[in-house]
Amino acid sequence: MVKIPQGFTPENWRVVITGVGLTCPLGNSLAEFRQGLLAGRSGIERYEIRYFGATLAGICRFDENKYQKAKDRRRGTRAGSIAIYCSQEAVRDARLDWRNVDKSRVGVYVGVTEHGNVETENEIYLLSQYNYDLQVWSHYHNPRTVANNPAGEVTLNMGITGPHYCLGAACAAGNVALIHGVQMLRLGEVDIALAGGVSESIHTFGIFASFRSEGALAWHEDPTKACRPFDRDRNGIVVSEGGCMFVLERLGDALRRGAFIYGEIVGYSLASDAHDYVLPLPERQAECIRAALQQAELEPSEIDIVSTHATGTLAGDALEAQALRSIWHSPGRTRFNNTKSFIGHAMGAAAALELAGNLPAFQDNICHPTINLDNLDPACELPGLVANYPEVLAEVRTILNLSFGMLGINSAVIVKKWEGK
Repeated sequence: MVKIPQGFTPENWRVVITGVGLTCPLGNSLAEFRQGLLAGRSGIERYEIRYFGATLAGICRFDENKYQKAKDRRRGTRAGSIAIYCSQEAVRDARLDWRNVDKSRVGVYVGVTEHGNVETENEIYLLSQYNYDLQVWSHYHNPRTVANNPAGEVTLNMGITGPHYCLGAACAAGNVALIHGVQMLRLGEVDIALAGGVSESIHTFGIFASFRSEGALAWHEDPTKACRPFDRDRNGIVVSEGGCMFVLERLGDALRRGAFIYGEIVGYSLASDAHDYVLPLPERQAECIRAALQQAELEPSEIDIVSTHATGTLAGDALEAQALRSIWHSPGRTRFNNTKSFIGHAMGAAAALELAGNLPAFQDNICHPTINLDNLDPACELPGLVANYPEVLAEVRTILNLSFGMLGINSAVIVKKWEGK
């Protein structure tokens, strides 16, 4: 069990996951998502966006009217709609008595890569259709583009009066929000944390143009084969939208209300490369992983599943594999998989979705694979890499969720199976 600092009790230090709400290119619930992962089904499809033209993307199709009125959707953003849907579904999944929850003791922490690009591009395009007459500029633009928008929309929708904000952490944002939720619960700032990540990135042409200019945008005649982390023929990132929010509670509160516990967050780490705008540094990634293991008081050999970050870029995948091999030198119980191969890169939502996709392994003891891994790049070899087909394990008790981002931000979260002690 993780070491509890002096002055804290297990009840107010240990934090567990009691609810999951999500939307992704494979479905709009954890059950649908998991089914797709175990079936080896890709959620990538052809997509066309203004100015850029034809490309590939992961697209979410959820019922935006389930928790929102049409007027609120028009005033708000796609990221806000995703955050609201996921948060409402997470609360529902957690079976919280929401009417009687003290909303001032609920915190909303949403990880994002960026926010506001979609709305700004849309407004400028509209201006171009009216000879750049600023009178057509929307008076909703400011609340749509402020950095706290997705989290703020959740509070408006759900009547939450506790703290809310977004955490910008590039592709590590989902993990960062999860870690922040844990910290706020431990500090006693909130009693319930809604934490996770969202992304509306496919609705901005700029992200596709930028990745293409970097030579990092994936393409394949068969969209389902486009995202291929660790494969010799990988050629870049598939951009996706999506979201995943978790309900986090202190262990004592969860036990008192008889909640189902998906797992306990027993370790985490955040660190920076201080190296490059884009290229990661394997040594720093490895340091981040070791710090999380140390906090959880676990040896590398005690990790059952490592959810890798690999995005399908030539340099990034190889450098991450190098970092992992420096810790896991030889075959053992640890298995490595990758969720982006199914749904693409959901940016701010990536880490949260990837953790969610692996959480059911605590119940079914199955490690979902990395798909499209037809020709393993020797530079990406890992002991225990699960390729193309699920693997049934003797038992799954620990999951290490990795997520790294631009400007050298590294994150690692360790979740342990709840076994009633």
